[in-house]
Amino acid sequence: MRNGKLIVSGVIAIVVVVLFIFSSTTVQSGHRGVLLQLGAVKPTILTEGFHFRIPFIQSVEQVEVRVQKEESSQTAASKDLQMVTAKVAVNYSVDPGAVNKLYQQIGPDYRTRIVDPAIAESLKAVTAQYTAEELISKRPEVSAQVKEMLAKKLTKYYMILEDINIKEFAFSDEFNKAIELKQTAEQNALKAQRDLERIKIEAEQQVTQARAEAESLRLKKQEVTTELIQLKQIEVQEKALEKWDGHLPTVTGGATPFIDLSGAGKK
Repeated sequence: MRNGKLIVSGVIAIVVVVLFIFSSTTVQSGHRGVLLQLGAVKPTILTEGFHFRIPFIQSVEQVEVRVQKEESSQTAASKDLQMVTAKVAVNYSVDPGAVNKLYQQIGPDYRTRIVDPAIAESLKAVTAQYTAEELISKRPEVSAQVKEMLAKKLTKYYMILEDINIKEFAFSDEFNKAIELKQTAEQNALKAQRDLERIKIEAEQQVTQARAEAESLRLKKQEVTTELIQLKQIEVQEKALEKWDGHLPTVTGGATPFIDLSGAGKK
């Protein structure tokens, strides 16, 4: 009898342990638990930590709610029908308060069913509104529009868009060559324009200088008077006297007469 009681007690203990194991569950950090009862999704959402459930009737599926990163390379067409390949990095997370709806309506493979197609669709819709050159020069604007459109799509399926980054736009070799030729032509045109402006400025400076010299000459001519001429003649005679060697010429050549001193000192 005693041995029988021990056996029964052991069996009961094992059953209790098994029931405890199968009636408890632990939701990992950064996750939420979707409670299933006989395969049907219940409205209850289990937070992180330890929880009880009905063994063999209820089960728990864990859904990550931390920020997840999705990188992909997408091909689209620009407004001017240039093929462009964009590398896109998207950070998103599942709405913690709607993991049961996400699991029920989409399932655990929401990344391949929702996220990837939404990224491709948003990028193609936005790039079709810009030319290839605008995609390069207006990248922040393009990124903002893609983010807005993608956020709406993900919100519809109980996901939150955290951030998006368009790393680069890659175009065909023919387009890259055309851009390079255009930039070279623009640089040459700019250089020619600058040279023309420089030549124009130099010509204007020369004209201004010539006008200034002409005006100076005109003013000098206005200043030439009879008194000034006589004064200049006197200055010439004074310089001649300074160079006199003591021999007095009776007559000087040229237009300016020399003072005749041959009779000086004779009475």
